[in-house]
Amino acid sequence: MTGAISHVYPVEGLEVRQQGGRPTIFGRFPYNSLATMSDRGTVRKETIKPGAFGFAIGDLTRDIHLLLGHDFNRPLASRKAGSLTLQDTDDFLEFVASIPEGADRASHVTDALAMLGAGLIAGVSPGFRVPPSDVVPDAEKLVPEPGNPRVMIRQLFKLVLFELSLVTRPAYEQSRAELRALDTNPTRPPAWRNYIW
Repeated sequence: MTGAISHVYPVEGLEVRQQGGRPTIFGRFPYNSLATMSDRGTVRKETIKPGAFGFAIGDLTRDIHLLLGHDFNRPLASRKAGSLTLQDTDDFLEFVASIPEGADRASHVTDALAMLGAGLIAGVSPGFRVPPSDVVPDAEKLVPEPGNPRVMIRQLFKLVLFELSLVTRPAYEQSRAELRALDTNPTRPPAWRNYIW
């Protein structure tokens, strides 16, 4: 994915369950969270605004993947395969990934489920591109950080989402992850309890 931007953001309520005998990963990517990235001594801050992924999510013909570590050779689920569903709200992007039958025998899938269970995977990193400014002029803007006007925060309003990745090293201290046992009451909605690892 040359030219795509991938950053790690906090995930709320990341969990694995068995539904109908299949492992299912639930997660929420919160909007308006501040990410601080450092690259060769340069510190950058950015935040993704609600609805930023709306273009890709709204285009049901566009495939979006759930990957392990931004590696398209380690897929966990995809929208076109019918194993990944996305729900966009004003507060977060929620995803449900049902591991397809047979895929749970792939070593990277068993590794991902084991790392989730051990608390080693603690975040989600979206893989996206900012559209060109001549196509979408207001896709991003820089604003001064409150109380520190010499530091600019890049606010992202419109993005082209390609994938979400489960990652081991989140950029946010408040990243959360959880592994749950089999839910024996399938009519009850998921309880999004959060634990800080």
